[in-house]
Amino acid sequence: MNQSPEASTDGDSSAVQPTVLQALLPVAALICLLSLSVFLFGEDASYGPNQIALCFGAAVAAMIGWRNGQTWSEIEESIVTGITVSMKPILILFSVGLLIGSWIMSGTVPTMIYYSLLILDPAIFYMATCIICALIALSIGSSWTVAGTVGIALIGAAAGLGLSVEITAGAIISGAYFGDKMSPLSETTNLAPAVAGTDLFTHIGHMVWTTLPSITIALILFAIIGFNIDGTDNAENLAITMQLLDENFVLNPLMLLPVIVLLVMANKRLPPIPTIMTGAFIGVGLALIFQRPAIFNLAGEAPNAFFALFKGVWYTLFDGFVLDSGNATLDDLMTRGGMSSMLNTVWLILCAMVFGAVMDHTGLLRCLVTYALSFVHSTGSLIATTIATCIGANIITSDQYIAVVLPGRMYKLEYENRNLDMKNLSRTLEDAGTVTSPLVPWNTCGAYMAGTLGVATFAYLPYCFFNLINPVVAMIYGFTNFKVAPAQQEAALSQSS
Repeated sequence: MNQSPEASTDGDSSAVQPTVLQALLPVAALICLLSLSVFLFGEDASYGPNQIALCFGAAVAAMIGWRNGQTWSEIEESIVTGITVSMKPILILFSVGLLIGSWIMSGTVPTMIYYSLLILDPAIFYMATCIICALIALSIGSSWTVAGTVGIALIGAAAGLGLSVEITAGAIISGAYFGDKMSPLSETTNLAPAVAGTDLFTHIGHMVWTTLPSITIALILFAIIGFNIDGTDNAENLAITMQLLDENFVLNPLMLLPVIVLLVMANKRLPPIPTIMTGAFIGVGLALIFQRPAIFNLAGEAPNAFFALFKGVWYTLFDGFVLDSGNATLDDLMTRGGMSSMLNTVWLILCAMVFGAVMDHTGLLRCLVTYALSFVHSTGSLIATTIATCIGANIITSDQYIAVVLPGRMYKLEYENRNLDMKNLSRTLEDAGTVTSPLVPWNTCGAYMAGTLGVATFAYLPYCFFNLINPVVAMIYGFTNFKVAPAQQEAALSQSS
């Protein structure tokens, strides 16, 4: 779905190749402006300031490209191509906004929250959240689907229990990305071995060595946080939340039908947008049958009952559902969704893709990667450099697929020269490229998670234990040469068999 880095052009053949200093200038400008953005605007940085920073960084890169002999028309064409690459995620974002609104209106999300409150004890909530999301993501191979369905309900359950939504978001993302990373149905899990030149199940088997210790440590940390929670302090919040949910929505197992249909369709690898839209429209149908009072309250004045229902549903789909229960916490949680809720996230993605496209087209990104290779002197430094490049690509290009493809193709020859099995490369690409993508606010994954879960990226980032630990574990393995397979090992095994 994304433009291949090798397919991109560095401009006209007469253009001067950029220097390392030139390549660092846009990155330095971006880092400075983003840091200043967070300092001045705090959690509101992603609602405009970050977008301006990305555009300014793109302008610096474009001026360097122009100085090196590239024309504006070439740079402009690369921007258009970069934006085109982001169209599928943007369409998915709009669909998810519609899905969230319809599922709240239908009682699907309130029902999931209600049942979660019944069965999840505060002491194990964070750990259980991580496990639930990991198992579902493993079965369907999509971290986005998990966050947009079960994740929303778990955020609501956390608020109902009086727990931290930031830690809950970290547990959701940790579990979702573990399952996504280890699932043979995941796009990135198939992409990494294809780029590196190994097979899928060899890749998954090799990832076990870095992934299982990482998720184990994450679960232990979530458990430790949970053990320090006093359940008696949450009893009153729990009772109030459950009572308000029961008063404002019809709650029964039938409301979970859209979730079941969506997960089945996702497991069958049906296209994401039709799958999400199907779940949304089933939610609308349930709302029209069971949640009419909520729709009437939302619609306000209308000529008759038919137009009131039509107006309420229409409003929910484009601008989200609005709850007025009298409880500020629950109202804030249930007042969300709609396609318009994703507009700021789309704005952020567009600006990020502009910056990444200009950096790629002008050859500045390739220059940085080539420079990074000059520091490679051992297997450990090679794996560490691959990890750093994947993280850097997530920051600069704002796309996890490019963060897997670009380093994979750039470093493949170096792994061959060092007589390393290609499964080491494919594992490292996932250990860094896949799992760090939701930690970058302007990356498509980070923007999606923040927009869907309603928690700012920098707010949940410290609690994404799996995503933070996994690259560190991979780096330790590299420097200690633990479970780093030499290339001849596979050949020797095949000859002996």
